Amino acid sequence: MLLAAVCAPVQAAGEKSALALIEHGTAAMRANPDESKQDAERALDTIRSHPDADLEIRARLLLCDYYSERDADAARQQIDAANALLPQARRQGLRAGVLTCQGETLESAGDSAHAKTDFDEAVNVATAANEEQMLAEALFSRGFLRALQGEYAAGMIDARRSQELFERINMPQHALTVLSTIATIYNRMGDYEQAARIYERVQSQQHAAGLRRDEAVSQNNLGRARLKLGEWDAARASFSDCLALSQELKYPRGEAYALLGLATLDNATGDPNGALGTLLRAADLQRLTPDARLNAQIQLVRGAALRKLQHGAEALLALEQSEAVFKQANSLEELGATYDELALVHAQMGEWQSAYKYRSEAQAASEKMLHNQLDQRFAALKVEFDTATKEKENALLLGQSAADQKALAQERRANTLQTIVILLSLMLLSLLTMLVLYQRRGARHMRALAMTDELTGAPNRRAVLAHLAARLEPGDAQVCSILIIDIDFFKSINDLHGHPVGDVTLQHFTTKLRNAIAEPAMFGRLGGEEFVVVLPDTDLHDAQLFAERIRILVPSIDLSRWLGGRRITVSIGVTASTAADTVTTMLRRADAALYTAKHAGRNCVRTDLADAVEVPTAWRETSTVAL
Repeated sequence: MLLAAVCAPVQAAGEKSALALIEHGTAAMRANPDESKQDAERALDTIRSHPDADLEIRARLLLCDYYSERDADAARQQIDAANALLPQARRQGLRAGVLTCQGETLESAGDSAHAKTDFDEAVNVATAANEEQMLAEALFSRGFLRALQGEYAAGMIDARRSQELFERINMPQHALTVLSTIATIYNRMGDYEQAARIYERVQSQQHAAGLRRDEAVSQNNLGRARLKLGEWDAARASFSDCLALSQELKYPRGEAYALLGLATLDNATGDPNGALGTLLRAADLQRLTPDARLNAQIQLVRGAALRKLQHGAEALLALEQSEAVFKQANSLEELGATYDELALVHAQMGEWQSAYKYRSEAQAASEKMLHNQLDQRFAALKVEFDTATKEKENALLLGQSAADQKALAQERRANTLQTIVILLSLMLLSLLTMLVLYQRRGARHMRALAMTDELTGAPNRRAVLAHLAARLEPGDAQVCSILIIDIDFFKSINDLHGHPVGDVTLQHFTTKLRNAIAEPAMFGRLGGEEFVVVLPDTDLHDAQLFAERIRILVPSIDLSRWLGGRRITVSIGVTASTAADTVTTMLRRADAALYTAKHAGRNCVRTDLADAVEVPTAWRETSTVAL
């Protein structure tokens, strides 16, 4: 009995010490995560001497919270240890805390579906056990995930309930973190100004309270809202503050997100090389945290920078990685941005079919997100309205006089909300109209890209041959002629001066040809150094004269900057249509005439008919003239 009397106070003191460490560590998690980790480990050391399943579970939940952002395996070890202790726990609601931490670990790994299941179960367990702190934490985590998946109204409901619970159990720092998540929901609904105002208020209070880790997160979120508003300098300042705080705290996840924000700014302001350098640092830090969504965002911004630098193959690899993660997470905003970049990369590489496919998917994702934002915003407004109504009813219990004043204020607020709903309806109509116009403009642009030669800007083979086919429609009695023009010895330009000079030569030749040809005539690039000219309502004689004028005009092109004293010349094959002609037969005859011109020594015009009109000598001797 004497031994028990001596040991009992020692054991009680040990339990109190462990409890104090856990409570201090819970507060420290929002200021200095490393300090919180040390408190949890010291609490576990104390508990080993005086075992207590409840305190040990809480200490391990602190460690799980710490490792969920840094080391997935270490986080799972804490979860397994906590699960093993649950049968011995007195507080059955602690199981909700274990489920919440398990869900956060799954969410970081990109497994949103199973994370949502864990959060739902955590809410049910905490509700049944009447554990308000565990319920508030589970609602906070579930609300954030719902917002990521586009369920803004449901996320807002969870966040509001969580904030109310934290305030009721006197945990104002946690309530402040929930308010930051409410700002994130506004940000994802497209209300960037409202989000920025809340982030600024939260960040100011966190700074005053010394919550440096949470302040770093709020600075990053504020930077993202300012980025959406196009406030580049303000966004850069927020991301830089987040980076400095995270480096001071040795918080790699915060550093990585800050660098991601700065790289996004570099892309937006025309510095893709700077973005790639910043992303290398972000990627190194990302490897220290099991955040699959962060890696996907880094790959998205990296793909955009590589696309701007014309590195199509590398850009595709990066964007395909981000696409897979955002699909699994059902993140419409990031998925739409990824499809946009994939469309641009495929278009840049000349893969028009793939570009059109991804552009269509981007537009579908954008339209779905737009409708979802508007629908969810209406639902979120209803949540706010219902909250206001509930507050009004509660106010009636405080006395008739005070209740009348508050009821009047709530009525004014309800009227304001109704006005907002009307304005949002008008905005919806405007946005839908803009979306239709944007889709039409995008379709026209893609159609133009599909019919234009990328190097020269001239119509491509598909466009010019479609024009020729229209002129050969049955029933069109008018004769039509075509010219196939080949730049003489073009290969030697590439061999001696390089392909870039060859490209410049083709561009200058196209400009000269464009200036020389007027409607209804049309020209286009067949491929390589070959061009075709379609001359409607033109017989062989006139077409041959026109070709001769082109031949005389070409040597006047000034390429001395690249070719020195060399002048380019062309060989031209000419043919005119007959009643039975098709595009293929006309091209075959014109090509045969071009072949004859090349064998005749080049720099000449030949037709496919034996009785071709002889070109007057005067044409050959006349100096260069503009057509």
